[in-house]
Amino acid sequence: MNRTGRGTGPGSEAATGRALAEELLDGCAAAVPSPGAGPDVWLAFAEQVRSRAHGGRRLPVPAPPALRLCHPRGWIREAALAEPDAPVELVAVLTTDWAAPVRERARALMEDTLRAHPEATLRVVTPLALRLGRRRRGDWILGRFEDALRRQAAAATPWWHLPGPSTAPGGTTARVLAELLDCPDRQARQFAVRLALTGPGRADALECARRADAEPDPATAALWADAALAAPGSEGDAVIDVLVGARIPAVRAAGVTALRRAGRAAEGALHLADSSGLVRACARWLVGQDGGDAHGHYRWLVSDPAGPSPYAVAGLAECGRGEDTDLLRGLVAHPDGPVRAAALAGLRRREAVVEDSVLLALLDDPAPSVAREASLGLLPAVRRLDPSHLAERLDVRGPLHVRRAAFRLLRARGGIHALRAAVALIDDWHPRTRTTARAAVYACQWHPAQFEGETDTAELASLLKRSAKLFDDYGLRLRRSRLGLKI
Repeated sequence: MNRTGRGTGPGSEAATGRALAEELLDGCAAAVPSPGAGPDVWLAFAEQVRSRAHGGRRLPVPAPPALRLCHPRGWIREAALAEPDAPVELVAVLTTDWAAPVRERARALMEDTLRAHPEATLRVVTPLALRLGRRRRGDWILGRFEDALRRQAAAATPWWHLPGPSTAPGGTTARVLAELLDCPDRQARQFAVRLALTGPGRADALECARRADAEPDPATAALWADAALAAPGSEGDAVIDVLVGARIPAVRAAGVTALRRAGRAAEGALHLADSSGLVRACARWLVGQDGGDAHGHYRWLVSDPAGPSPYAVAGLAECGRGEDTDLLRGLVAHPDGPVRAAALAGLRRREAVVEDSVLLALLDDPAPSVAREASLGLLPAVRRLDPSHLAERLDVRGPLHVRRAAFRLLRARGGIHALRAAVALIDDWHPRTRTTARAAVYACQWHPAQFEGETDTAELASLLKRSAKLFDDYGLRLRRSRLGLKI
């Protein structure tokens, strides 16, 4: 199974479920989620059918089983459970039904299904059971599935001896827990990891480390990393090498910290310029425990003739030494954009003074990260800045990062300058900028007193006219009334 954790997210799955429900309500009998559909598809499907039927939507005649299982009337749902082709996912949903007769019948049916087809049912329904377990009456199905998986884990070969898919004679797998460890659903993977690591036998340190390295979800990866370091053989070079080379910062940090226990504290200096601040902090601790000078090493890294790493510059700033301020100021003019941005971030972190003129010039920097850091550095001085200078940078034909930096400052300034900027960007081509601008316009109260001394009613009326499409009729009339305009 795919372990990347990518693909359709919960929002996309919910939209798919609602769309299938609408198709089924329109008479398309085949519009039922497939057995391999995600749990959020089934939940959204059931909710959409029930809500539309509650709203007066007439069901097709005869109604397919999937519709009757989601019907707002309890006796219809209960009767539909007696049909042999009821989707097991909808049966699972009904185990949390508010109506006791429906709920009890669904639970009895789920028990029968688990006894007849334990592996297939656990594999398909477990991700859905985890979500149902958060409902008011969901404790039964969650506890039932957890018990079934624990019993299987106790009787099966340890998961680390089952690296690949295997099918027993008859087409049913005997290793559902091992398969759930590779499930695309993040919640199911995390649930399976907890069961696997608390099951009988001792975990294999190297396999746990490899899974921590491959896992895209930080919380699940942390479980694997902790298990790797707690298992026998965790001090081995192979285990630690996998951890310190992992993609997720928390896993790398665990590996760097473990270097001391493995007698490899001298390697801490190799991780001082890591891209993660958490890993850099662990590396500084490790260097200090080994009697080294992390600050001196950072000074050496930043003075590298080949060019400093931006992460080394960030690490130097994190050391918090006043003697480094001038060095950071000098790096603001470095030819490499990420280094300039790291130097600006470091100066801001240390609350060091940087001239407004320098930061204003950096708003036009070709590197987006530099313009962003310059705008953040100017926020405390926003009342001193010339708003017309910032407004000139809102031109849609200019670089996006410059426009966003100027907009950030004008929004922080507030008043009429913020409103002018927001109205100017309500049709920006960049979705996030456009959404932010429209939200700012919509949140404005449009009271003349709000802008007293900054503008007149005529300009406010003009700005409201330009943004009129953002409001419904009532909202537009309300704002025109506040401005004293004819409704």
